[in-house]
Amino acid sequence: MSTGHTILGGKVHLYMRDRSSYWQASTYLKGKNRRMSTKESSLRQAKEVAEDWYLELRGKARDGILHNEKSFKDAAKKFLHEYEVITAGVRSPIYIEGHKRRLNNYLIPHFGKKGLSEITAGEVQEYRIWRQSFSVPRSNQEEGDKPKPPSRSTMHHEIVTLRQVLKTAIRHDWLQHLPDLSMPYKAAGKISHRAWFSPAEYKKLYKATRQRALKPKTKRWKQSSEQLHDYILFMANTGLRPDEANQLQYRDITIVKDKGTNETILEIEVRGKRGVGYCKSTRGAVRPFERLMERNKPEPADLIFPKFQRELFNRILDEEGLKFDREGNRRTAYSLRHTYICMRLMEGADIYQIC
Repeated sequence: MSTGHTILGGKVHLYMRDRSSYWQASTYLKGKNRRMSTKESSLRQAKEVAEDWYLELRGKARDGILHNEKSFKDAAKKFLHEYEVITAGVRSPIYIEGHKRRLNNYLIPHFGKKGLSEITAGEVQEYRIWRQSFSVPRSNQEEGDKPKPPSRSTMHHEIVTLRQVLKTAIRHDWLQHLPDLSMPYKAAGKISHRAWFSPAEYKKLYKATRQRALKPKTKRWKQSSEQLHDYILFMANTGLRPDEANQLQYRDITIVKDKGTNETILEIEVRGKRGVGYCKSTRGAVRPFERLMERNKPEPADLIFPKFQRELFNRILDEEGLKFDREGNRRTAYSLRHTYICMRLMEGADIYQIC
C-alpha cells in the first residue's frame, strides 16, 4: 500500500492499494470506519471526489440516515432466511448451500461491514481483484500451495449471489438502486458445442435399441428395452427436453393431420421451464407413441415416461461406442434434443421456426 495523504484537516485519508490504480478514501464517522474508491488515478481529482463524499456522509449523519444504514452482512442474513424458506421444495438443497458457502467464504468477509450504499461498481471491481489472490483453502490443498484464482464460472456464481443479496436490500428499502455489476474488460466467453448424434450415429443407436427390444438380455428387461427404444425415437422426433418429457401425460398429446404438410403428426402440450407451450412433432414420433399406448393401456393422466432407463441407455451407448462425440463431450438424453435440432437444420428448416 502506498503512502497516504490527508485532507480536511486529517478527517479523510487517501491511499492506494496494491494492484489498483485508483485512490481510496477512508474516514471515521459515527463510530465506524468508512471507505470508498474514488475511481480516480489522479491525486488532485481523487481529493475532490473524497471531499464531496465526506461532506455527503456528514449530511446523512446530521439527518440521522447514516447511523441507521444496514450493512451488507444484514442484507445477506435477510436474503438467506427468505431464500431458504421461499424456495423450500423448489430449489435443490445443494443450490441453496452454494449461496451460503459463497457468502460465508468470500462475500461477507469482503463486503460484510460496509454499508449498502458503499457497495458501488468500483467496490465490486475491487472484490474481483481481491479474489484473484484469495481463496479459502481446500481440504486436499497442501501447505504452502498458492491459492488458485477462481474460474470464470465461479466468479459468475459469486456475482449472482451478490446480486440476489442487493435485490433483497432493495425490496426492503435498504438500498435505492442496484449498482453496475457487469464485468469490465470482458473477453469473449468459451464457445462449447453440445453433444449430438450425426444421422449415421443416430441410425446406429436406434437400430441397437430396436435389436435390444426384440431380443433383450433377459425376459424381465423386455418392457424396459421397448420403452427405451420408443423413448429415443420419440425424443429425436419432437426435440423435447428430458424434464419436459418426464412430465408428459397421455392426455397432453393428440394425433392430428398437419394442414401444412398433410402428414400425420403429434400435437403436444408441453410443460417445462418456459411454462406451458405447444409443439408439433415430425411424423417419426407417431408410431412410437402408438406403441406406447398399445403396450401400456394407460389412463389419460398417466405419465408417458414414468422412468427413464438411464442405466440401459448408457450401457447401449458404451457397447456401440457412442458415449462420447469426437470432441470428447459426453452424450446424455439431452443429446437427443440437439440431434433433433441439428437434423432439422440439415433438412433446411428455418432456424427461427425451430427456436
